[in-house]
Amino acid sequence: MSKRRSKQAATRAAGRPKGDKSSFGEVLTLANRRAHERANRRSGRRELKSVRAAIAATPAGGVDAAAVDWPRRLTRWLAGLVLLPLCWVTSWTFLSRFSHATMERGFWQTPEFWYFALGALSMAGWFWSGLFKSFFLYLYVFGHELTHAAFVVLFRGRVTDFHVSTEGGYITTNKTNLVIALSPYFVPFWSVIGALAYAVLRLSADLKPGWDQAFYAVMGVTWTFHMVWTLWMIPRDQPDLKENGTFLSLVVIYLANLLVLVLLLCLAAESPLRDARDFAMEWLRHAATGGDAVWRWLHGLADGFMSRGNW
Repeated sequence: MSKRRSKQAATRAAGRPKGDKSSFGEVLTLANRRAHERANRRSGRRELKSVRAAIAATPAGGVDAAAVDWPRRLTRWLAGLVLLPLCWVTSWTFLSRFSHATMERGFWQTPEFWYFALGALSMAGWFWSGLFKSFFLYLYVFGHELTHAAFVVLFRGRVTDFHVSTEGGYITTNKTNLVIALSPYFVPFWSVIGALAYAVLRLSADLKPGWDQAFYAVMGVTWTFHMVWTLWMIPRDQPDLKENGTFLSLVVIYLANLLVLVLLLCLAAESPLRDARDFAMEWLRHAATGGDAVWRWLHGLADGFMSRGNW
């Protein structure tokens, strides 16, 4: 059984006197250093295992590891480049529809928008202040590893070990792939839990109108919680990103987060995007417009090149 461990940075001032309170920035710096050391040790163990396996499966004389690995790295870079136009068209469509809804349809004046914004600002303020940092850090690590585990199960894998603490977490499983490795970076775990809890309450009880505003505030808190910790974690030497290539992983994370946000807004009661079908149709129109512009640009370059007698 192969093992996959995904440890996340965590904070705990080991050996610090009880009365000595450190700033949030110092705690995060300590967490970054510890996570980096653990990632390096784990990376060393993985490389040793893969080298031994390659030597065992290689004819006498061996094969250069870099020569064996470069096709995989090239494939990942090409896959990331192929996804970039999709990121551009999706961003263009989202921003155009959201700005239209905000400025022309007055979405920014709705209670849903303001309750969501209030929740988002509250969580952003907590992140920078460091209040209850240990508690929220544990929630983040728990949600991160549980998301890994949930996607392992969805892909018919098996989780044999699950560990979470304020110093980090990991799962041990017999299966991994791009989606399993990156799922915590684009699935807002606590937003999903909040949405499911709200759906159960709506089906089982007659909720008053105030619950709707509370739901949007919870979505603002949990979505911002997901985003601020994801943005904080990504630059800190994450093995999850290196597993499938950092460039490809970053492109997938961006596109997946944008698509999840579009889905959540399409499902909202006062959706600024109306519905998924309208978004998809406008996405196709933007893709056709962008593709036509690129084709005209390339055609102009070719005509200019041929008119100079260089062909």
